[in-house]
Amino acid sequence: MKDVMIVDGYNIIGDWPELKTLRDRDLNEARDQLVQRMAEYQAYKGIEVKVIFDAHMVPGVGRAYHQHQVDVQYTRENETADERIEKLVREIKNVRTRVYVATSDFAEQSLTFGSGALRISARELRIALNQADQAIEKEVAETKRQSAGSRLNLPDDVAEYFDKLRRKGR
Repeated sequence: MKDVMIVDGYNIIGDWPELKTLRDRDLNEARDQLVQRMAEYQAYKGIEVKVIFDAHMVPGVGRAYHQHQVDVQYTRENETADERIEKLVREIKNVRTRVYVATSDFAEQSLTFGSGALRISARELRIALNQADQAIEKEVAETKRQSAGSRLNLPDDVAEYFDKLRRKGR
């Protein structure tokens, strides 16, 4: 089964303290950080991610592009992120595709849940991303430990002998 997560971008930015603070200084950077975090999650979980932003906050109404392999979409003029998300859920949801909608907007959660999508709140998404970060760190540490353990521990005199042989070969 294919998993797709649709993220209400500004809703998440407005909920996560670190992005909310950043948004007040630099909205572009807050958007970029959200997309980057979602790209890491997408790569780790193997889930397709679409981040939807209301276009009234930026120029380029209705544009869509890929950033870090994440589908980023801005709504059209007179279209809200909620409307775009509902439309995407109807288009994507089928027997072989499970759709998650990440938002803390209660009305949006109800509508998407009624359309067959699964909902995840901004807080739950943040927890899931933090858990994924910890799992990645653990895997990296384990990989480093295993590769370090595969090296031969030779006595100093044997290591020195091999080092001399290596240098003569040059």
